[in-house]
Amino acid sequence: MVFRLKACFGARTVERAVSTEKPNSPIILCFVLIIFAAKIIIMKFPGDLRYTKDHEWIRLDGDIATIGITDFAQRELGDIVYVEVETIGKELDAGDVFGTVEAVKTVSDLFLPVSGTITELNPALANAPELVNNDPYGEGWMVKMKISKGADINTLMDVKAYEHIVS
Repeated sequence: MVFRLKACFGARTVERAVSTEKPNSPIILCFVLIIFAAKIIIMKFPGDLRYTKDHEWIRLDGDIATIGITDFAQRELGDIVYVEVETIGKELDAGDVFGTVEAVKTVSDLFLPVSGTITELNPALANAPELVNNDPYGEGWMVKMKISKGADINTLMDVKAYEHIVS
């Protein structure tokens, strides 16, 4: 009998035919290790961030916050094709919709983790929305804002709590 093993890494897919006549085949072991490693990568989240139940992250630098979606969220959405934020300059409350993210198969609202005023949209996303898929915690950030209620941050999850809800 021959099995087809397939492992996906973002846009890259590796596929291989494997025979069961050699049950201890190094190829099978390699695929198991690759799939296990991919699972670990998916479940890693930066410890210096706070997270929402809606899969947004926030990084604070004084009273300025940078916000994006988590690696888990971007993988669930698939290939991001457009990010729309029409709330620049507006004061919003925690939990308000501040924009949308459009993927090939769906559109999803973006929820503000804390109260404050949106000051900036990541200009790189206009021409390269795939940055959200490729680097969600770095170049794929979505907005910056001036927070108005610092206590809101205490209602968000730390990395351990967030890992628990996505595992």
